[in-house]
Amino acid sequence: MKYQEIGKTGMKVSDLSFGASSLGGVFHEIKEASAIEAVFAAVEGGMNFIDVSPYYGHYKAETVLGKALKQIPRDKYYLSTKVGRYGKDGVNTWDYSARRATESVYESLERLNIDYIDLINVHDIEFQKDLPGGLQKVVDETLPALVELKKKGVVRHVGITDLQPENIRWVIEHTEPGTVEATLCFCHYSLNDELLNDYFDFFEAHQVGIINASPLSMGLLSTRGVPDWHPAPKPLVEACRKAVGYCNAKGYPIEKLAIQYAISNPRIATTLFSSANPDNVRKNIAYAEAPIDWELVREVQAIIGDQMRVRWKNS
Repeated sequence: MKYQEIGKTGMKVSDLSFGASSLGGVFHEIKEASAIEAVFAAVEGGMNFIDVSPYYGHYKAETVLGKALKQIPRDKYYLSTKVGRYGKDGVNTWDYSARRATESVYESLERLNIDYIDLINVHDIEFQKDLPGGLQKVVDETLPALVELKKKGVVRHVGITDLQPENIRWVIEHTEPGTVEATLCFCHYSLNDELLNDYFDFFEAHQVGIINASPLSMGLLSTRGVPDWHPAPKPLVEACRKAVGYCNAKGYPIEKLAIQYAISNPRIATTLFSSANPDNVRKNIAYAEAPIDWELVREVQAIIGDQMRVRWKNS
């Protein structure tokens, strides 16, 4: 496992990190004991960055992760969670107000059984873009509330996340320098989409660390097949299906190639993947530590062809 700093935060993190969304049963039902073991496997395997959110499983992911963290020394990991997206009784909710952001942080501390949060993110800011106040509310309310908590030592660093990197750029451009220390953007540095290449210079000029997520593009790059709920347009789904078949014929799982590709760029501090299965965690660590086949990368991207960088809306 390789380690590099997230921006100027001082946090040196593993190039492959643990996303805890699966612990919330987001994709399918989980066995709690197995999910907790997956967290142990990640840390034992050298992953020292864990990302979660109150939104994942509507608080369940934080609760399950908190049970695991009780048994792991605090100096073995950095912990990231979020504010802004929530839910209850199967209904998604959004609240980017300063008051709710502050309350949310303290609630997360309790669920996670920790005393401070290493990185607190404003979650998927594109949803606030469509609410009263727009993205300006993130600038005027959400981020200042988190900065106040940073001054108190409740959180150590502040960031923002979104599927749409142009929204992240807008917020950074409209906040005081140094306010946003990290960004998490997903599905834009993978075998079928390397849009983040267009934003590296901007983020680095503003000393914003880059976290990548979803190297499998939310299941597009999976031998298990694209989930029915996936919002990608059909031509992209079909192109990725062909790429999966090609890798299978080569005896090289596309998941292996996707993870290796996603962690290959030194301008990205870390890439998150999620699993509640400890065997999958160990397998992905082994993938990350194996040499990449760059010729196969070129062949797969040729198959994806004009579907490279094709985008979809978050949901």
